[in-house]
Order: sequence, then C-alpha cells, then structure tokens
Amino acid sequence: MDLVIGPLDLSAHVDEALAVQAVAFGLGADEVAVRRQIVLRHMTYPGARALGATVGGHLVGFVYGMPNDRTHWWSTVVEPYLRAQHHDIWLDGSFVITELHVHPHHQNRGIGRTLITAITDSAAEPRSILSAIDTDSPARGLYHSLGYQDLARQVLFPSAPKPYAVMGAPLPLRRR
Repeated sequence: MDLVIGPLDLSAHVDEALAVQAVAFGLGADEVAVRRQIVLRHMTYPGARALGATVGGHLVGFVYGMPNDRTHWWSTVVEPYLRAQHHDIWLDGSFVITELHVHPHHQNRGIGRTLITAITDSAAEPRSILSAIDTDSPARGLYHSLGYQDLARQVLFPSAPKPYAVMGAPLPLRRR
C-alpha cells in the first residue's frame, strides 16, 4: 500500500473528499450538497486545515479541523450539553476535529489514527474536542484509544437522526 498522508487543499478537493465521506457515512446527494457548502465555509475560518490520505494518488481518507470558537454553530449546539456536565471549559483552547472519514475499503489499517494524530500534533491548542455518533462504534473505539473521554452524551443536533457524544482529549494524543 503506497499510503501518503499530507496537507490537503480541501477547498480544491471538496468533491473528492465528500465522495469518501458519503461512502463512509452513508450520505445521499442532498446531504452531500449541504455539507459541501459547510466545508467550503469552514475552510475560510482562521486556523482551519486539512490532511488527506492517498493511495495510488486517490484520496481514501481525510480529516479537517480548526481552533474552536464559541460563536461557531457547532459550539452553540453542544455548549448547553457540556455546561450541564460542567465541561463547557473544553470549548476554550481546543482544536475541533470537524470531520474524519476513511473509505470503508481502507479502514482498519491505521489511516484514521494517523490522520487525527498528525493534525492534532500541529495544533497550538492544549486539547482537542470532537463529536461522534453516540454508539459503540469503531470510530469511538479509536477516539477512546487516543485518550478522548466522553464529555457529554445524547447530544442532539438539528436534523441529525441520531444522538452524538462530545469527546475531548488533552494534546498530544495518547500513542499506543
């Protein structure tokens, strides 16, 4: 496997990245169209950056994130849940993992672990936060193995069919 992990101009490769996300996350065309606009907006935020994983020159995974800002939509949704658990301090001084997806044909090979550790290794913030569907999944298993802890569970996002967990970890992430 000729895996290459490196910086990704996500704005220029948004359609390729969203094709990976659509397969990995089971998204339809309408949801992809909505997410396309969100990704393009996010990439204009200060400090937003992305990494891609390619095999044979084809994008098979990506991660992107940014320093958290309490005025961003995601923060305004999760803040009451975090406050109820006395964890709202995690919204300050955190690097948010906004999306992390690996094509199912390339999962369980360490690509997701490499992407998330590489992007957080370059973060200036002392901690990282993210949200993941609140189920016992390989993704949540990965996050737990890296040191992420549940900060709030059963978080409901408007229009999301399933509840999410908000997770946080000190940086640098734990290595195996």
